[in-house]
Amino acid sequence: MLSDRIEAKWIDAFTRVFELCRVAPGEMAVILSETQSRALNVHLCELALARLGATVFHIVVPTPPQDAPVPVRSTGASCALSGQRAAIAGLKAASLVVDCTLEGLLHAPELPEIISGGARIMMISNEHPEALERLVPHPSMEARVKAAVKAVRRASEMRVVSRAGTDLTVNMREAATAGVWGYTDRPGTVAHWPGGIVVSFPKAGSVNGTLVLDAGDVNLTFKRYLESPVRLTIADDYVVDIAGSGTDAELMRRYFAAWGDRNAYAVSHVGWGLNEGARYEALAMYDQRDTNGTEIRAFAGNFLFSTGANEFAGRFTKGHFDLPTRNCTIRLDGVAVVEEGRLVEAAS
Repeated sequence: MLSDRIEAKWIDAFTRVFELCRVAPGEMAVILSETQSRALNVHLCELALARLGATVFHIVVPTPPQDAPVPVRSTGASCALSGQRAAIAGLKAASLVVDCTLEGLLHAPELPEIISGGARIMMISNEHPEALERLVPHPSMEARVKAAVKAVRRASEMRVVSRAGTDLTVNMREAATAGVWGYTDRPGTVAHWPGGIVVSFPKAGSVNGTLVLDAGDVNLTFKRYLESPVRLTIADDYVVDIAGSGTDAELMRRYFAAWGDRNAYAVSHVGWGLNEGARYEALAMYDQRDTNGTEIRAFAGNFLFSTGANEFAGRFTKGHFDLPTRNCTIRLDGVAVVEEGRLVEAAS
């Protein structure tokens, strides 16, 4: 359906995002990619930055060998820079790093060093540009996300319930919370496109209860809408039971177990989507190679529950699930910010 061909409209879309990042004429911008990166997006980044007068250079590293027992998808923790000291030095020399790696640098161990000198990182999710074109961020998203972040940081408890049976309690004291609106214009910050989401990384021992993934909810690691319910029981952050009789439950059991790592069962982050332009049904419209699913993480009113690494709780693993869940009510200290899958505007 989709052709990997440069289109003027896609150069326009990338240019608009870099304008929101306040790219200035003569600014030093580096495009980081790996040998398996989507070449079309890398090329569009170069053309858009050149249009704005930036001084552009590329750093390309080999896609690392696989060292996991199962496929790894969408972790936000690229290992492409492992041992690449010269590449890291080059990234630190730029004021803007455009991240086109497959997994992204959001949780990569090299990230703190790269931004330590003031570089800002703009992650371009590994989507086909046809999807990115629809989701060019609007400046109004910044205020919406910042308001959500402020509300979360004030809260001591998040409670999530649904008619499907979810009843989850998260201790939010000392949780690390961040929001992404789709662009970055300040030194030492990171953003990703598409944006429109708030997420929190709870401290250890903070999450308890039941999460029911209903038919129609999404397992983004598998890029799959669930066909039958899966009930996850969580005790002190860890998934201790996976109940369900269908294929979806079996796939999850096998993927969790394949890691041989208890931390793969632990909670990574919790949050919700704020982007009214992001479409829940978009996953059905693309071949799997043409989507990374970031849009589904951000669609308005979804409860995003993720398992895997949480550096703020001292847990590290490559095992990762992103599970956007519909029709949930999310309350912060008893005040609803999402009501049965719909944003409560006064709070969001």
